[in-house]
Amino acid sequence: MDSTNPESSQVIYDVPIFFKVYKNGRIERYRKHDFSPPSNNSVTGVRSKDIVIVSENNVTVRLYLPKITQNDQKFPLLVYFHGGGFVIESAFSTYYDSYLHSVAAETNVIAVSVEYRLAPEHKIPACYDDSWVVMKWVSQGSEPWLKSYADFSRVFLSGDSSGANIAHNMMLRASIDEDDKLEVGDSLNLVGMALIHPYFGNNEPDRIWSYICPENPNTDDPQCNPAAHPSLLSKLVCSNILICTAEKDFIRDRGWTYYEALKKCGWKGEVEIKETQGERHVFHLNNPTCDKAKVLMKWLSDFFQQSS
Repeated sequence: MDSTNPESSQVIYDVPIFFKVYKNGRIERYRKHDFSPPSNNSVTGVRSKDIVIVSENNVTVRLYLPKITQNDQKFPLLVYFHGGGFVIESAFSTYYDSYLHSVAAETNVIAVSVEYRLAPEHKIPACYDDSWVVMKWVSQGSEPWLKSYADFSRVFLSGDSSGANIAHNMMLRASIDEDDKLEVGDSLNLVGMALIHPYFGNNEPDRIWSYICPENPNTDDPQCNPAAHPSLLSKLVCSNILICTAEKDFIRDRGWTYYEALKKCGWKGEVEIKETQGERHVFHLNNPTCDKAKVLMKWLSDFFQQSS
């Protein structure tokens, strides 16, 4: 950084705990993520590996395969989108690698964790476009682990915070996009979504969204605020949705608003909401071994194993 250039030190946009933008265009994140490599865990039996989907955009996935206990075993397939306000974190950070490893081990699903481009360098809809490319890749069913072990009749989408937002938007796109359908059609059954502490708009100004989505900075954008668009909500193709909220989460109301909108919009599926008392936003990632995080994991396991 050139300290003699005033533009290199003048902050023109600041979203505390997420990012700030300098006058010369430089972007600085308040939190940087580390990198945890894929692994084979002899204790849990979970194996993981990375696959590059689109090299020029660095769209990559990390697959998690649970322990194989019988011949011809098939697992529900989970596509997971990490959180971080669209601007921080990674599918490959220790934070998320550890969590997805636990999800695969404890809920007995084969998981695809998505690495998408981050804002604000890559503004909306980059994260959605990257995630849709992964959805298309998954639907082809040609990757050896997926081909051998995934039950494509039981596919789930999930994510936390902004990742839950992306999960919703991927489910909606799969439901309404007639020109860009998923490859395997009827053999890919999108059963449900598990949205954990979802980050949606609520008709109030949002400093992250207004900067990363200049084409529509208002939170009435259906990508940001699906509850404000019941006609779209009613078209969701999945039959089951689980929403998890936390009592002290600063965006707790967003999950409840989405829940109420689903119940009223004419959608034919079943929606359930479960709330963790006394906890804050993504507490289960910050303290994954606490009793309440274990309860949340049990909610997910029941949802993935019982929904059909």
